[in-house]
Formats: sequence, C-alpha cells, structure tokens
Amino acid sequence: MTSVSVQDALQLPADVQDLLFREARTANSFSSEPVTEEQFQAIYDLVKWAPTSMNIQPLRALVVRTEEGKQRLLPHLAEGNRAKTESAPATVVLAADTEFHENLPKVFPPKPDAKDLFSDAAQRERTAKFNALLQVGYFILGVRAAGLAAGPMTGFDADGVDREFFAGKPWKSLVVVNVGRPGENPWFDRLPRLDYDEVVTAA
Repeated sequence: MTSVSVQDALQLPADVQDLLFREARTANSFSSEPVTEEQFQAIYDLVKWAPTSMNIQPLRALVVRTEEGKQRLLPHLAEGNRAKTESAPATVVLAADTEFHENLPKVFPPKPDAKDLFSDAAQRERTAKFNALLQVGYFILGVRAAGLAAGPMTGFDADGVDREFFAGKPWKSLVVVNVGRPGENPWFDRLPRLDYDEVVTAA
C-alpha cells in the first residue's frame, strides 16, 4: 500500500491531515504574537466534544499570560523548559479535577446517581488523571487546528505548581503547554516513528 493510498483512506483532506499530524511539530521557541482569548475559546469549544469515560470531562486549564504569572510558574519548571516558556505568549497548565464527580448530574443525566460510583477518592483520582490525559491530547490537536504551535512539557514540579496556583482546589497538574506562533529556529530535527507492523497486530 502506497502512502498516497493510505492518505486517501482518510476522510480528512490531506492538508488538514498535515496540519494536525504530519507537519505539526512541538515548538521550542515562540514569536511575540499574542494568543487571544477568542482563540482559546475556539480551541475549547472544539475539543470539548471529544470523548471521556461517562462524559466526566475532568480537564481543567490555567492560562498564564502575565509577567507576574510567568514568574510564579518558571521556578517550578525544569531548567531546560524555562527560556522557551518565558518566550511563549501563553502557557497553559493542564490539570485533572479530582472532584469531577460533582458535575456528573449535569454532564451524565442518563444515570442520576452516577456521582455515587466515585465515592472512593483514590479510584476517583486515577479516573480523573487518565481521562484528563486523554483531553490533553485533544487540546494539543485543538491548538494545531487553530493554526498555532503547542509545546507540551512534563518536566516540572507538579506538586509545586499545585501549591502555587491551585491551593484549595482539587486540581492536580499534569502537563504544561506553551502555545503561540513558532519563533526563530523553533524545531528540533524530526525524530523517527515506529512503522505500522511494529505497532499493530490482529487477533
């Protein structure tokens, strides 16, 4: 099967496939062009439709744009992540709401007692983090769909970020994502991917 026939098997036009996957890259530098509130709203309004278990939607986001906010965030990042975060017009801390079950009467009306299924705090946190990480992936695709670049990072002190920004909230930081237009020399060399036959088996 040729690469052309593989592309043709998808319903998305090839240029959209490229925008979301083939040509999309993790940015390591950013221009000074701002990311607007309208762009973040559009990203959220797109990716909110992607699936989570029982529609629980545990992802929460803190958008850091101000100099004060950046200076609070930077000390909690790995040293190698600080300069690119400082240059990004916006940085989003993506977190899991471990009290997501409080919203179940609204988001999962088919089962009025769904909240009772999550009375165990440890199991609820595992569920929140797993589903929020799914939503992190959707968020990155949403950023790309907006014509922006995402720079996701897990090199940070999550407990420190939680104390700094989420004190008193049941939110647990998962990923920090720089968002903006690519800046000067934004890309590392493209790394190889595994082939289909190395990943997919049949039963």
